[in-house]
Amino acid sequence: MTAVPPARIAHPETGLPADPRVEALVNQVIGRVADKWTMLILEALTEHGPLRFTRLGKAVGGISQKMLTQTLRQMERDGLVIRTVHPVIPPRVDYHLTDLGLTLAEAFCGVWTWAETHLERIEAARLAFDQRQQA
Repeated sequence: MTAVPPARIAHPETGLPADPRVEALVNQVIGRVADKWTMLILEALTEHGPLRFTRLGKAVGGISQKMLTQTLRQMERDGLVIRTVHPVIPPRVDYHLTDLGLTLAEAFCGVWTWAETHLERIEAARLAFDQRQQA
């Protein structure tokens, strides 16, 4: 068994070194959340509810079947979605968010709210930066 390295960050409430397992999980979740396909799948399932594979791909838009499959498998492994196979011919497979997936979707909703609130400030800052770079 490999030793877990000490945490590099402090716990936000206590100031004590964070549990390195929690730090590792946070880094993994940030990587998952930063993945655009995961976020778009979360958004589609939140908005539409359970979807079949093909409908989910259309709702996400622009995603290949291979990437949709890989992303859904990882999301299933992380406990964010449940894959339900219905015993019919042809087979029907539905995906829906777990409670854990819903909480992540809710957290991500905060980013949307922040973006809406600060859109004009960010656009102005970008324009000013670009103008300084051209000067």
